[in-house]
Amino acid sequence: MRSPFARTLVALALLALLASAALAHAEVVQSGRLRVEMLGQITPKTLPRDGAAPIAVEVGGRIETTDGSPPPQLQVLTVELNREGRIDSGGLPLCPYEALEPASTSRALAACGQALVGRGSFEAQIALPGQPSSTAEGTLLAFNGRRGGRPVLFAHIYSPHPFPTSFVIVFSIKRLAAGRFGYALTAHLPAALGRWGRLTAIELRLDRRYSSGGERHSYLSAGCPAPSGFGSANFPLARTSFGFPGGVTLRGTLTRVCHARGR
Repeated sequence: MRSPFARTLVALALLALLASAALAHAEVVQSGRLRVEMLGQITPKTLPRDGAAPIAVEVGGRIETTDGSPPPQLQVLTVELNREGRIDSGGLPLCPYEALEPASTSRALAACGQALVGRGSFEAQIALPGQPSSTAEGTLLAFNGRRGGRPVLFAHIYSPHPFPTSFVIVFSIKRLAAGRFGYALTAHLPAALGRWGRLTAIELRLDRRYSSGGERHSYLSAGCPAPSGFGSANFPLARTSFGFPGGVTLRGTLTRVCHARGR
């Protein structure tokens, strides 16, 4: 029978393992009193060593301050995805911007449900003149679109409280020529959001599979870049940048593990 001291050591070891597993899904970056917790994951984790298979990617972040004061307004958000990933929107319906602004979540889905590529959530601190500050939470829907002849994501956010409000954040999609990351999704947050409130959290899961021209497609797909003879590999899933007034940018890279299928 183990002694109480031995059982305590085992319990502490298990707690340490659980804590490290939780932290592995987030990275915290800080500048002065400003802090951003960046989140991200990929599913499934077992992927072909050669070629690619459909995946879902979840990315996001939470903005806060160490002293509890209101955080500055987020101005630019950029998410870069690993080069092993691919974006395929061939044959996917397009959603017109005009169908989303303004619109509730149900109206946005009714107008552009066929162009939906992801879902998520957001949180904002609302400070209206003459009223105490409050927290607004709502739904985020990502739709396939085009602007200026180029592919974009229309991120439609809607909150029913403290009063019904909707915004559309436009993410440009740029193919990167070199480096560890293959795509950059960049959004310049609308000025109206700054007058309404301060974004404090955003989360988006991109996951859409569809048929077009008799073929199956996945909006996102990837392989596992494990070297021959190795069953798994560490890889940079995403690099996320949060830009604030005054040229302050908090940036971090989320590293994850994939398991290779096949020799």
